[in-house]
Amino acid sequence: MDEFATDNLLIQFRAPESLFGNLDAGGVATVVSAVADIALVVDRDGTVRDMACGNADLVAEGVQDWLGQKWSETATMESQQKIEALLQDASSGPQQRWRHVNHPLADRPDLPIKYFAVPLASEDMILVLGRELQTVSKLQTELVQAQQTMEREYMRLRHTETRYRMLFQIASEAILIVDASNRRVVDANPAAIHLLGATAGQLIGQKFPDDFDGEDREVVVELFSNVRNAAQSTSESALIHLNDQQLRVSASLFRQGSNAHFLVRLSPLQSTSAVEAPKARSKLIEVVDMMPDGFVVTDPKGRILTANSAFLDLIQLATQEQAEGELLSRWLGRSDIDLNVLLSNLREHGVVRLFVTLIHGALGSKEEVEVSAVSVPNAKETCLGFAIRSVGSRQLKIAEPIGRQLPSSVKQLTELVGHVSLKDLVRETTDMIERMSIEAALELTSDNRASAAELLGLSRQSLYAKLHRYGLGDLQSDQSDEGRN
Repeated sequence: MDEFATDNLLIQFRAPESLFGNLDAGGVATVVSAVADIALVVDRDGTVRDMACGNADLVAEGVQDWLGQKWSETATMESQQKIEALLQDASSGPQQRWRHVNHPLADRPDLPIKYFAVPLASEDMILVLGRELQTVSKLQTELVQAQQTMEREYMRLRHTETRYRMLFQIASEAILIVDASNRRVVDANPAAIHLLGATAGQLIGQKFPDDFDGEDREVVVELFSNVRNAAQSTSESALIHLNDQQLRVSASLFRQGSNAHFLVRLSPLQSTSAVEAPKARSKLIEVVDMMPDGFVVTDPKGRILTANSAFLDLIQLATQEQAEGELLSRWLGRSDIDLNVLLSNLREHGVVRLFVTLIHGALGSKEEVEVSAVSVPNAKETCLGFAIRSVGSRQLKIAEPIGRQLPSSVKQLTELVGHVSLKDLVRETTDMIERMSIEAALELTSDNRASAAELLGLSRQSLYAKLHRYGLGDLQSDQSDEGRN
């Protein structure tokens, strides 16, 4: 026992014989029962011969039923080897370590107990001391759940902050966050920085409104005072002057933790951007009308409202009035199905890109086009916009007769849909797969025709015929091989 204590304790008693030499068996049993949640006396065969338990939760779980049973049979399958190792180590030597053992419970999680085994000098028995870990396990589970809850809450706050930060940055109205205690600017959005004619570094940290004239400064200070002293949350506004323009200053108070802040909004009474907007809009309309690509606006059912000159050229009409009120499907699409597909995708997704179809001119012309479209639901009346680009020059290879050139990829085959019949398309697909298989077999066999024919399950004559058909390999060599055979 002295050797065992020396190996396992960092600090040991200096005189155990004099201190505990007269301790009787009852005293030892009391000490053992007090220091362990459960104590088992197990024989060398692993049968529980006696036990003591001072933990009411373990008694409630029925640990007293272990008496007379094999200790390992009370544990789960994966823990039985640990019990065998504990008993073997206790029998073979003094060096021991705690081992975690799980005991199964009906309709509940396993009961975890950490054990330590000590050989007894008498009757060839082993004393097993156990510490119940169920409480620790519950605490660990609660800790993990609390951490996960905190992580979810943290991510929710981060996402909320990101959304509001984005709104703050893109808002067209000038907004300042001002510390209510010292009137220093805490934050400012780009619109406020531009309006006040300063950089972010110059504005943040400065007192507001120190840059205004004396009279206007007093107006804003009084505005802040009224908002701060209001009995309930309110928003006040006043008029000031800045760079020969009149501004409306609105302020409201909000709290962030223990600190109070003003949310300040600056709105020019006569916004130059509002005056310039119609001019910019008219320029945009002029650009769209002069674009080389067709552009047409329709109602949700596809009836034309307006169109540019390039679209009129594509459909071979002289004036816009001839197109207005007509269904776009009259000119766009191989059939009415194309426009229905476009309208369906616009209703579901709001945007369509690079939709390949045909446009029919009023005088009988046909031209390959790419269509990009968008739905504008926020306008006064919902409308659809279609940008139509001619791609005839890029689609010349598709317009070639099918028999002239074999498609070399699945993408080329899909481009043929709508231009050829399903029967021709299936035949072309079969030819493409057959050719690719032959090329792969020749590559795998290092161009050995006999091996390639065997790999493909063909006779050599059939393989040579297909090589001739697709123009693969050395045809003269094939003929000479056939002659020799």
